[in-house]
Amino acid sequence: MPETPDTGSNGTTETPAAAQQTEPTDDLVTTQHSITVKRRKLAYTAQTGRIVLRKEVLNDGTFDGHKPKAEVYVTAYTLDGADPTTRPVTFAFNGGPGSSSIWLHLGVLGPRRVVSGDVNDPEPPPYGLADNPDTLLAHSDLVFIDPVSTGYSRAVGGEKPADYHGFTPDVESVGEVIRLWTSRNQRWLSPKFVAGESYGTLRAAALAAHLQSRHGLYLNGLLLLSSVLDMGTIRFSEGNDLPYSLFVPTYAAIAHYHGKHGDRELGDVLAEAEDFASRDLPWALQRGARLEADERAEIVAKLAELTGLSESYVDRVNLRIEHVRFFTELLRDEGLVTGRMDGRFTTWEPDGGREHMSDDAAVSRIIGAYSAAFNHYVRAELQYDNDLPYEILSTDVTRTWSYSDFEGRAVSVVDSLSGAMRENPHLKVHVALGHYDGATPYYAAEHVIAQLQIPDQLQANVDTAYYPAGHMMYVHPESRVQQGKDLAAFVKSASNR
Repeated sequence: MPETPDTGSNGTTETPAAAQQTEPTDDLVTTQHSITVKRRKLAYTAQTGRIVLRKEVLNDGTFDGHKPKAEVYVTAYTLDGADPTTRPVTFAFNGGPGSSSIWLHLGVLGPRRVVSGDVNDPEPPPYGLADNPDTLLAHSDLVFIDPVSTGYSRAVGGEKPADYHGFTPDVESVGEVIRLWTSRNQRWLSPKFVAGESYGTLRAAALAAHLQSRHGLYLNGLLLLSSVLDMGTIRFSEGNDLPYSLFVPTYAAIAHYHGKHGDRELGDVLAEAEDFASRDLPWALQRGARLEADERAEIVAKLAELTGLSESYVDRVNLRIEHVRFFTELLRDEGLVTGRMDGRFTTWEPDGGREHMSDDAAVSRIIGAYSAAFNHYVRAELQYDNDLPYEILSTDVTRTWSYSDFEGRAVSVVDSLSGAMRENPHLKVHVALGHYDGATPYYAAEHVIAQLQIPDQLQANVDTAYYPAGHMMYVHPESRVQQGKDLAAFVKSASNR
C-alpha cells in the first residue's frame, strides 16, 4: 500500500522528513580585518560564502516563481567607512574554463597572498600566507567569484551542472552574481571594474557587453591578465596557420631565458622575432609548395635561430612549431621540459622520446602552495566552513565545456568588446602580458587588440603592460610589485571620481 502522510494534532498534513527538501539559502560569513599599506592602516570587512542564484520560471506561460538553480561562492572585501559613490569595486575571476578565482585572489589582488616562491626558490611544504602590501584593496573593493563547479560553487539539487558549463550560461550566471552583489550592496553608483585572467579575459569582455545590454550596467574598465579574446589565435588546428606565427616571439623569449641567445638583450630578440612573425613566416606558410628551396632554407634557419630548436627539427615539422611540442623539444638534450604556463620553469621528463611533455612544471610547482594557503585561510581567517572540496582546477569542466554558440567558427569576443566600447566610449581596457606565457602568448594578444573595431579616438582607451614572467606573472616577485602599481594606476585613472 502507498504510504500516507502523517496528520498532526491540528489536523494539518505533515510531509515525512525524508520527503522534505530544504530550500538553499545564502551562507555568507562576515569578519573584520586590517592591513597596513605604505604606513596606512586599512580596516576592511571580508564576507565569504555561497549566494543562491535563482531563475524566473514560466510553466505554460504562467509564472511559477524564482527557482534556485545554483549556489555560487564569492569572497568580498570592502574598505570600512568608504563612500560607496566614490569607492571603486572590482569583480574578479580566473579562467580555465574550470578554474576557481584562487590565483588572482591569493596571487596578486587580495589583501593576503600565498607564499609560493618563484622558479629559482620554490617554497617547500607546508607553505604559508603573508599580507599583500600591493593589494588592489588599497584602491578598490574586491569581489572574487568562483563560477559554477569551481571552488565551492555548485548547482543545487535537481539541477544539471552541465547547464552552466558553456560560454553563454557562464556569462549569464557570472553576470547575475555581479548584478546581485551590486544591488544588494547599493553600489550602482560606484566605479565598477571586471578583472579576468586567461579564459577569464574572454568572459570579462563578453560580460562588458552582456551587463550593458541586459542590465544597463556600464563598467569603467576591464583588467585583462594574460589575455585571450580570440581562441583562433592560440588553437593549433588544421588549416589555421595563425598560431604558428603568433607564438614565435614567446618561443624566442623562452629560448632566451634558457640561454639559447647568448648575451643578446631580450628586447632585441623579441623585436626580431616579432618582425619575423609578422612578415616572413606568415608569407612562407601561405606559400606552401610554392616556396622555393632557397627561400625555405632561409626561413628554416631563421626560425631555428629564434626558437633555439635545430634546423632539422624545424624542417621536419614543416615550419609549424606546435606549442606543447616546443616545450618538450627545447631542452630535450638536457632531459628537461619547460613549463607551458610559464616557460621559465622546467622539470624532468622521464621519457626522452616523448612528443608531448607529461607535466607542466609551472603548475605543479605552485598549485600545492595555493591549495594549502586557501584551505587554511578560508577556515582559520575568514571563518567559513564547508566540507566540499574546493575545486581549484576542474578538468571535467574544461573537457566538457560547450562552445555551441560558435559552431563552425573560432571562439571570439572581439565583436562583443568592440561593440561595448563603441556604446560606452568611457570603457577603458588594461591588458597585462607575460613574455614567458606559453598558454596565452603576448604577441597573439597584441594581434587581437589591433583587430578591435573601434574608432581612432577610442584607441587610447586600451593600454598594455608587459612583465618578465609567465601566465601568472605575479609568481615573479618583481612583476607582482610592478603589477600592483600598474593595476592601481589604471583603476584610479578610469574611475572618473
